[in-house]
Amino acid sequence: MKRAIVVGASYGGMEAIRNLLSGFPAGFDLPVIVVLHIGSNNIDAYIARLNEKTGFLVKEADEKEMIMPGTAYFAPPNYHLQIENDFSFSLSTDKKVNFSRPSIDVLFETAAWVFKEGLIGILLTGANNDGAQGLISVKKYDGTTIVENPETAVAPAMPRAATELFKPDYVLNLECITNKVIELCR
Repeated sequence: MKRAIVVGASYGGMEAIRNLLSGFPAGFDLPVIVVLHIGSNNIDAYIARLNEKTGFLVKEADEKEMIMPGTAYFAPPNYHLQIENDFSFSLSTDKKVNFSRPSIDVLFETAAWVFKEGLIGILLTGANNDGAQGLISVKKYDGTTIVENPETAVAPAMPRAATELFKPDYVLNLECITNKVIELCR
């Protein structure tokens, strides 16, 4: 049984994440936890738009907040987002990983440890290799791995890094990912 979805994206990710989240039906109840490479930039307006355009409650994750169904959480600017054993968030200002804070690898690795086979890890468009190692952790703990097709991604470097490192469960065009996740959750 699937229990959570983690998503990582960088360059081109705002549009990709909007497309992904808006494809889920109303009432889809798995939490979606997102790292978007934003550095120290504020994304309040982007989150407000997602609240209008998707069936999720969309918000920045807070320290010690419990993960709730039907919610899409974003890592706050300049903080690593981690999942704790009690299914709460912790935020960290530890050093950058893959030149990024928040780092996709940090989220994916901690989520893989907590959710194990109940996790779906999705790596989208991006211009570096953050997330590839984290997806290996998802796979190691028997989670499901999905990578956006590098051939159709706005920035192919990040999804390509994953496909060169290991064989993801699925490599899909962006418009096919949401339907695959819904199918996996049935």
